[in-house]
Amino acid sequence: MPELRRDPVSGRWVILSIERGKRPSDFASPSQKRKVGGFCPFCPGNEYTAPPEIVSFRPAGTPPNSPGWTLRVVPNKFPALHIHGELSKRGEGIFDMMSGIGAHEVIIEAPDHRLSLSTMSVKAVEDVLWAYYFRLTDLKKDPRFKYALVFKNEGEIAGASLEHTHSQLIALPIIPKTVQEEMKSSREYYSSKERCLFCDIIRQEIEAGKRLIYENDKYVAISPFAPRDPFETWILPKRHESKFHAPDKSFSSLAEILQTMLKRLDAVLDTPPYNFILHTSPFREEINDYYHWHIEILPRLVKRAGFEWGSGSFINPTSPEDATKFLREAIA
Repeated sequence: MPELRRDPVSGRWVILSIERGKRPSDFASPSQKRKVGGFCPFCPGNEYTAPPEIVSFRPAGTPPNSPGWTLRVVPNKFPALHIHGELSKRGEGIFDMMSGIGAHEVIIEAPDHRLSLSTMSVKAVEDVLWAYYFRLTDLKKDPRFKYALVFKNEGEIAGASLEHTHSQLIALPIIPKTVQEEMKSSREYYSSKERCLFCDIIRQEIEAGKRLIYENDKYVAISPFAPRDPFETWILPKRHESKFHAPDKSFSSLAEILQTMLKRLDAVLDTPPYNFILHTSPFREEINDYYHWHIEILPRLVKRAGFEWGSGSFINPTSPEDATKFLREAIA
């Protein structure tokens, strides 16, 4: 059984999931190129190799766990946390621990092994966003969970163990430290100015234009003022939205801007490995005036070493203004 342990110095929770060390891909050499050939458990016809699907988008009449789907959500075969069991907390002297209860799911984004979020249809990207929304909406009903993190690892350098396009979701009995820090800064800013920090950032970046990469009717893509990684990109809704949801019951504008930015990153950086992360408000405080959900895209172009790990700061060789210029001019 996995276990969560809290570092009393940093306040960070760590998941100890020793069973995941049994994966045969643990020692695979990195490669970012999408290959075709060999056995893939996510390809149609191989549904039997994955746990039974939780949700699928498929034509009416096709049975679950069979070919014919356009998107599937399945439990991770090697979960970081386990869905079954009671959440128990205990202490050992100054140390705090809890049972490794959570949900770990895989969103298989398309049946075609050759596709990626940047090359599939915009409608397929929209379906992926709907899958995120459906699973977040369902998991927040579980009183054991306080947060669910949606993320994507594209390329082995970015942590993907399978090359077939997919993203993941992990529901947690805690709120991750990074999200806590964002929430704290947002609350303090709102308490001082009675305005949302993210709304002010969006307004200033649109007016100044120096780090505004792209916008459509509902969303903006910006290079953050202090990026951790070269070409780091954030996508945010223009109007205040504290939780991830579909405004006007549509994700079409979000799908368009997300795919546009991924295509531009592919064009400028030759299809880089990347991570993207969806940050939204915690389950128990989803509706608020101070936090603003957003997507962070982090190309994996530089290695983090001793200084980054020791200081918690980052050395970035590319200014966000230069990155913005390159991405604006890219032909997606």
